[in-house]
Amino acid sequence: MVNGILGKKVGMTQMFDGKGEVRPITVLQAGPCVVTQRKTATRDGYEAAQIGLVEFVKGKNLTKAMKGHFGKGNVPPVKYIREVSVATAAPAAPVGAEGEDQAASRSVKVGDKVLVDIFDGSKFVDVTGTSKGRGFAGVVRRHHFGGGPKSHGHMFQVQGSIGSSSFPSRVFKGLRMPGHMGVDTVTVRNLRILGIDLDENLLMVEGAVPGPRDGYVMIAKAKAPPRERRGFAGAGTIDPLKAAKKAAAGKKK
Repeated sequence: MVNGILGKKVGMTQMFDGKGEVRPITVLQAGPCVVTQRKTATRDGYEAAQIGLVEFVKGKNLTKAMKGHFGKGNVPPVKYIREVSVATAAPAAPVGAEGEDQAASRSVKVGDKVLVDIFDGSKFVDVTGTSKGRGFAGVVRRHHFGGGPKSHGHMFQVQGSIGSSSFPSRVFKGLRMPGHMGVDTVTVRNLRILGIDLDENLLMVEGAVPGPRDGYVMIAKAKAPPRERRGFAGAGTIDPLKAAKKAAAGKKK
């Protein structure tokens, strides 16, 4: 089974949970996707699957290399392609690298469909997208500088001195200055899943996702999901294991 899926950002809305609290959610069109290539440890050195988001693509817009790539696996042409990791179970027999590759090939093959149902049983996901472009931005907007005085006669959003004088007579690398802002690959981790629509391939997550509406995103199972809180260790909290041990010790006395 693959650990991720490609999709698009539909937009944001809100919903009420069971306690009556409002939750901001982002609706994602997750899939459908198709496996276009399979990477194995024996041939490529790692286990992965190349998947593509199923969309209508004109044949004239494909290069000959991509036509040959899709024709090799007899899969429909796609526009958005990414690699995702594959979760493979260790086979009982045969044992060895060849046996593991054979089991992995049986689990995920070229041409298999990838749908939103891969997140059944998952609580959190990591979403990767491209942030909105903001053009050439100054230091106040780009780096959240405080700016200068706002009174009359002052230029509020000018960067000011950059610290170079006769020594060291140069500008240090990495100095925060005005420049291009946005269009960066951003990953938001541990977004809670609030709903799955299997019929429409929709995934609803709590919180914001980078990118504009109809922007491409990659949704993967959370690598490091947060631990669920099980109450607090106050005076009213009773640990059943400790209570059982205490009762058994009392009986022995």
